[in-house]
Amino acid sequence: MQKISAEEFFKTVHFNADGLIPIIAQQFDSGEVLMLAWANEEALTETVQTGRMCYFSRSRQQLWRKGETSGHTQKLIELRIDCDGDTLLALIDQTGAACHTGNHSCFYRNL
Repeated sequence: MQKISAEEFFKTVHFNADGLIPIIAQQFDSGEVLMLAWANEEALTETVQTGRMCYFSRSRQQLWRKGETSGHTQKLIELRIDCDGDTLLALIDQTGAACHTGNHSCFYRNL
């Protein structure tokens, strides 16, 4: 694992044409994949500064501070960027359900 500075990290981030980047949220201790969400630069900056996950809601077109209304928060443990700089992996500590359906993970259905 290569540790880089926050400045270098932000230089490596490649937002898409809509100014967004996908973030996979994974429980830090179990490895369970909890959800996929999107962040713009403002949400990503807030996440890094506060240590709490902040996303961008594409449906509401506004910042979405995870747990602000539900109490189901996500504490950032570590933030990783993929080799292309176009996807983030957030290792988090989830309190409560990650999914808006009330399920612990958004990936609760399988084939």
